[in-house]
Amino acid sequence: MPSAATCNISGSTGRWSAGWSGWRSTPWMRSSARAGKGNSPMLVAALLAFAIPADPGQAEILAFADAFDRAQLAQDAKALETMVDDDLVYVDGTGKRQGKKAFIALWTTPGDRFEPVVLIDRRVVLLGNDAAVVNAETMLSGSSNGERFSARIRYADTFRRIGGKWRAVHIQVTPIR
Repeated sequence: MPSAATCNISGSTGRWSAGWSGWRSTPWMRSSARAGKGNSPMLVAALLAFAIPADPGQAEILAFADAFDRAQLAQDAKALETMVDDDLVYVDGTGKRQGKKAFIALWTTPGDRFEPVVLIDRRVVLLGNDAAVVNAETMLSGSSNGERFSARIRYADTFRRIGGKWRAVHIQVTPIR
């Protein structure tokens, strides 16, 4: 069942840019709580309580996850190079295992455009002070070299603090049929 909070994702231009081949997708998140006109302050506060992590460690990992997502959406190869561990294990939606070089190439491939997405049911699993898994579900739509696509996926990103800095160490994308 989806959580009360959703995450809206879009690049700085309102579109995504990333590499696409089958299920060559990765996560996207940016926290956002929306309150419509006429909502009581108590209702807004109750809804925001679901979107704001109670654990300071969770807030820290979500800040990194959001920055990681923004780097992907902006096709920022330099940022991705520093945020992704050299030994990254990336498992795409076909089950193919890839590494850091392929992952960054997927996100920096010219000619691919993604539409903004809404992530639902985002979860954070803290694995001590230096590791966490962040996952969610989304509908990924866009075009690759002018050809339209749409895919419903769930992703799981594992982040680990290495040398005092967070890094993506494992990413898995699963198609939802």
